[in-house]
Amino acid sequence: MPRLLHLNSSARTDSVTRRLGAAFVRAWREAGGGAVVHRDLAAEPVPPIGAGWTGICDTLLREGITEIARYPEAVRGPEQRRAWAVVAPLLAELTAADVVLIGAPMYNFGVPAALKAWIDQVTFPKMVLAPRRFVVLSARGGAYGPGTPREPFDHQGRYLLDFFRGHYAVEDGRLIGAELVNATVDPALAARLPQHRDSAARALEQADALARELAAAGREG
Repeated sequence: MPRLLHLNSSARTDSVTRRLGAAFVRAWREAGGGAVVHRDLAAEPVPPIGAGWTGICDTLLREGITEIARYPEAVRGPEQRRAWAVVAPLLAELTAADVVLIGAPMYNFGVPAALKAWIDQVTFPKMVLAPRRFVVLSARGGAYGPGTPREPFDHQGRYLLDFFRGHYAVEDGRLIGAELVNATVDPALAARLPQHRDSAARALEQADALARELAAAGREG
């Protein structure tokens, strides 16, 4: 059965990305998907990388180690062992998953620091995670979609998809997003509240449909 790793990174305990994630997981289970592992990066943040982590990377490169199963061979000395103690459970969750679901609101044109810290901890040189599938559930305060004036400032959804494809060699990366979330709180955007509601409703439908599609594909595969 296909396994799902679900990551939340919103600083809000009730947020659009958390609601989208809940809808995805509910549909995944209804469609017969396999085990779900959940990690809340905002509630339990992982630490930033340090010298021990970079030392592991240097050894991997120097000795030409690219297979994930061999990474422990590059752990040398107490500093690197402390770094690996942080990495090992995170990497085990990631490599055990067939689908990685990431709730990622846009903060200041980019991704939350908690999510970036997780990415840094689990990412090593020449690392290939294909054929795993990655799904990003996005929420933005404004409008950053194709053709909008702020499209060039999207360093959130585009960054994540480019990173998964460019570094992890993952071809199947999907982005589902809700726009104009700030219309729910900002009087200056009140006139665009219907657009936000339409966008959020579409995102919920897309999350439900994609979860069912990926659960079914995983069972058949």
